[in-house]
Amino acid sequence: MTASSSTSPGTGSRRPSGLAWRRARWGYVFIAPWILGFFLFTLIPMIATFIFTFTNIDLANAGNIQFVGLENYAQLLTDKQTHASLLVTFKFALIALPVAMLLPFGVAILVNSRHLRGTSAFRVLFFLPYVVPFVAGVLIWQEMLSESGWINDFLRAIGIQHPPDWLQDPTWIYPGLVIMGVWGIGAGIIVYLAGLKGVPTELYDAANIDGAGWWGSLRHITIPMLSPVFLYTLILGIVEVLQYFLVPLVLKNGTGEPGGSTLFFNLYLYKTFFTFQNMAYGATLAWLLFGITLLITLVIFRLSRRWVYYAGDLK
Repeated sequence: MTASSSTSPGTGSRRPSGLAWRRARWGYVFIAPWILGFFLFTLIPMIATFIFTFTNIDLANAGNIQFVGLENYAQLLTDKQTHASLLVTFKFALIALPVAMLLPFGVAILVNSRHLRGTSAFRVLFFLPYVVPFVAGVLIWQEMLSESGWINDFLRAIGIQHPPDWLQDPTWIYPGLVIMGVWGIGAGIIVYLAGLKGVPTELYDAANIDGAGWWGSLRHITIPMLSPVFLYTLILGIVEVLQYFLVPLVLKNGTGEPGGSTLFFNLYLYKTFFTFQNMAYGATLAWLLFGITLLITLVIFRLSRRWVYYAGDLK
């Protein structure tokens, strides 16, 4: 076989035709706004903040920038407020993450039931609060969770004479914040519903023939087939809970009340940037948050090999 005949049509050794080049150029033209936005609003600011961590830059003294080496990182080790805000964030995550994952899954199972009528209406009703303006929703829930709000009135009506002060008691502030977040589970329900629709029905038919029952089908079919969806929601939930600060900012104006229990790490980062105007240390806090998020995500992806099942996986 000669060298010329060894190159088959369509292999990588052939030069692209004029039509292929024109298509490629138009493809680059269409994705250019995204690429430009990524460089201007994501990559360049990330590089700039990383450089800030080695300086003493702040808004009040922007003209006298000096290189300080690792001083800002050393400050992280001795900053008690950083440690306290991280503890607040992780304590809240232990309560909020299981609810944010399991409650939408349970509702999606009910909505996906064959015996439930009006499932389309339920989907709309569950998703509707998700599109309500954020600040308006927080203020509404603030009134509902107040000491004389509707929720406490309901608790008194069923015999609980001294209901908790949800938003003023450090013991109950995290359950109160979780209750406020429950009304926004519509997006999670839609994601789980999409996953449930992708489970082959013949698996359930085979389980029924074998007499598996509802619990057996849920345990051995639904949960394994939805494990990639659980991984997806877990990663998003971790990212969101580590960046949690808008609700306490609106509720408590960033004061951290009651007793510092709402001074989340991202709120402390925000105040360092815009209240204290310490850009260098604020950038260091931002990179610490990025590092924590990246580390947790990598660990979860590593461990996911043991419990996430992908259809067609030959392992």
